[in-house]
Amino acid sequence: MGDTTLSRRERLRAEAAQEIKAIALKLMAEGGTDAISLRAIAREMGMTAGAIYGYYATRDDLITTLISDVYTSLLDAVEAARDARPEQDAAGRVVAWGETIRTWALANPEGFRLIYGDPVPGYQPPEGGPAAAAEQRACAGLTGLIAAAWPHAQLTVTDNNYQWSDFGEELVTHVRAEFPELPPAAIALTLRVWGRMHGLIALEIYRHLSQLSHDPGKLFHAEMLDLVRTLGLDPPTGRRSR
Repeated sequence: MGDTTLSRRERLRAEAAQEIKAIALKLMAEGGTDAISLRAIAREMGMTAGAIYGYYATRDDLITTLISDVYTSLLDAVEAARDARPEQDAAGRVVAWGETIRTWALANPEGFRLIYGDPVPGYQPPEGGPAAAAEQRACAGLTGLIAAAWPHAQLTVTDNNYQWSDFGEELVTHVRAEFPELPPAAIALTLRVWGRMHGLIALEIYRHLSQLSHDPGKLFHAEMLDLVRTLGLDPPTGRRSR
């Protein structure tokens, strides 16, 4: 077995790279996505502008890494919550996925805003790469939940008038490869479920619910239970997220 112990120099470099990302999210929280700049981060860290370019050659490289890390953190959490429920518990797995997104978002509001809310001015995401792979992983995870529910959902879904041409080519290619049994209507359902999961979370993260509801977790849990009913599933029992 090879020696995986980091040298002191490697350890310090890894710690600095993590600090750079943490400060980038802090700057975003304070001033929005356009406040993220390598020079501003260098000032926060007491580094020269030239030194920070040794970690990230451009601001876009940093943003891409941030998006990939944030997405991966979220996906690790939701997949673990999903897999804690039995495979045959389609409803429980859907609710666990949604509830965990909310829990994660409340603990990581800047991360949620970065990947689902606030565009970064001038940022051009690269084709392929880890950020794109994370997006594809998220799509596959949610589509898998709908695929498991589809034998029930297809009996309750009435808007089945969809063609593959109604959706983006990249999405269609990926879904048809991973889930060849699903019809176009199931993809439409997946996108609608995504919207329902994220809608109330976005309102909460952006503080639109702060003066309207004293218990947004109760609202969200009710929405998840109603969601699984529309999939033709019996809602699971158990505690809701706070």
